Amino acid sequence: MSDGGIAVITSRYAVDGMACAHCVGFLTDEIERINGVRDVTVDVRGGTVIVTSERQLDPDEVRDAVEDAGYEVSRN
Repeated sequence: MSDGGIAVITSRYAVDGMACAHCVGFLTDEIERINGVRDVTVDVRGGTVIVTSERQLDPDEVRDAVEDAGYEVSRN
């Protein structure tokens, strides 16, 4: 996918432990710190986080950010 000449990659992660709007803020803040991340969409009810980035992200890098926010990436 491309956005104005810049390639973008969308990745979906299952995240455990989210329950409220505060979760959205904590997760978004941590994941947005990763170099190349352009957008983060958190679906609390669905237990998913969608990350749009300018490069392929290392899953461990995303997992670390999720854990820093106090949550866990599901192993599913």
